[in-house]
Amino acid sequence: MGACMANKIMIVDDEPDVVDLVKIVLKSEGYEVVTANSGKEALDKIGNELPDLVLLDIMMPQMDGWEVYNHIKSNSKTKDIPVAMLTAKSQSIDKMIGLHVVQVDDYITKPFGRAELLERVKKILSEKGRLQPPAR
Repeated sequence: MGACMANKIMIVDDEPDVVDLVKIVLKSEGYEVVTANSGKEALDKIGNELPDLVLLDIMMPQMDGWEVYNHIKSNSKTKDIPVAMLTAKSQSIDKMIGLHVVQVDDYITKPFGRAELLERVKKILSEKGRLQPPAR
């Protein structure tokens, strides 16, 4: 294996503009990006894609982010994949619940800036020992 693999990040959000924006930012930094517009689509793809990180929106119709998170963590194939929750709710109570009760890896509040997003992604990947040098 001579070529280094770029980190693969999955974005799960029901708002296409959010998905597109995050995708553009991550791709510009050399990350490989997989997208899903619903919880079901995310769960259909995650087993095959096995991303290094999932950016998961909480507020989605049909299946919300917490339900998707529980599916990811209860599957032996995907349970070690780090998950960061994307939320438009900046209430600190949500953060406390997410970080302590459910042990998510991070919490990113929308709207977020490009620099903040990249910094958080890099931080999670290095903490989890998954950070790959970007593909050039």
